[in-house]
Amino acid sequence: MSNHTTSSIEIGISTFLEAAPRANGITHAERLRQAVEEINLADQVGLDVYAIGEHHRADYASSAPAVILAAAASTTKRIRLSSAVTVLSSDDPVRVYQAFSTLDGISNGRAEIMAGRGSFIESFPLFGYDLNHYDSLFEEKLELLLAIRESEKVNWKGGHRPAIKNLGVYPRAVQEPLPVWIGTGGNPESAVRAGMLGLPVVFAIIGGMPERFAPLVNLYKEAAEKAGHDVNKLQIATHSHGFISDTSEKAADMFYPATEAMMNTIGRERGWSPYTRDTFDAARSLRGALYVGDPEYVAEKIVLLRKNLGITRFLLHADVSTLPHHELLRTIELLGTKVAPIVRRELDREASQG
Repeated sequence: MSNHTTSSIEIGISTFLEAAPRANGITHAERLRQAVEEINLADQVGLDVYAIGEHHRADYASSAPAVILAAAASTTKRIRLSSAVTVLSSDDPVRVYQAFSTLDGISNGRAEIMAGRGSFIESFPLFGYDLNHYDSLFEEKLELLLAIRESEKVNWKGGHRPAIKNLGVYPRAVQEPLPVWIGTGGNPESAVRAGMLGLPVVFAIIGGMPERFAPLVNLYKEAAEKAGHDVNKLQIATHSHGFISDTSEKAADMFYPATEAMMNTIGRERGWSPYTRDTFDAARSLRGALYVGDPEYVAEKIVLLRKNLGITRFLLHADVSTLPHHELLRTIELLGTKVAPIVRRELDREASQG
């Protein structure tokens, strides 16, 4: 789906529309309107994709990504509009397809679904699903989603949802097929599943060294090749936290307090050790998973990531609620006008050298 040459890369934004804890008292409604502003800016500065994760908790405003993306579909021209992720396990694949095929129609072929099991589990009790079925729900619902994508009339039977007997699902997407990516936090089975199905994959790399994901990329490619898919056509994306400013010092000093607050909130829920400035500084080093710095430095990190993992798409997750919104807009602007051109020039240069 790339808008660029094969030596190049798609670059975009991923977000959960974080809305709390809000030091400046911004509501969910305001955060949603900001999202539309961000998508329009991302389109104007030439970014390739804007992706919104589905969450069902007070600190995020993004329980209905397709609705938010549709709000910006008619005012944007070229940017691709994706979920990041759609929690498929606790949703109905018929409704997921319909929401995104509708978005595809409004945007004239720019919608994408990123399907995942979800790293947060609030949606399971909310929609009446049993967490004991975490894996089987995802496998079954992915099978149904792909069946709907494949054919207008659907015949399908599973264990968690009533069967569908020769019924049509509408509207049909503009794109044939509507892109479905598999989102994973680094689960080997997920990488293998995506490869076997020949689907594009997104690795969420939010800690450690991104180069450690190379074995997962290899598993993905091996599974795809074994299943008869063309390895050269596979699409691989990563999603990582980051923030861009005019100097690396300014970027780090601004992004650290917000990151510390966010990581320690989630960390308390998951039993992580406290997040410190040392952890942060290690993560923003060249081989770390935080893309924080001036445009040249962030571009250098993305080029290294491409070299280590062979990615075709990079998503920067810059959304941290305690930062002023104009700083997030500035990050989007710098990513599109400065970082992306540097990355593409460097990749074209490397490609021309052999």
